[in-house]
Amino acid sequence: MTLNFEGGEMSAGAIAGLFKHAWPTTTRHLQVLEAAGLIRHERRGRERFYGIEKKRLELARDWLAWFFKSTG
Repeated sequence: MTLNFEGGEMSAGAIAGLFKHAWPTTTRHLQVLEAAGLIRHERRGRERFYGIEKKRLELARDWLAWFFKSTG
């Protein structure tokens, strides 16, 4: 099992295992990221697998990078 999204997706349980907070907190964060279009999920049986929406994440990265541009 991969410990990041490099493999394309992660289960909700694997994501939750990376953080030291309650499961409902992880769920809320995943819902916010999905509502923003930065991740998507697919249900397989009883598990949800999350994947990154690369185009949207790149857009967010580029927008944030604008704030760190040097002014010369």
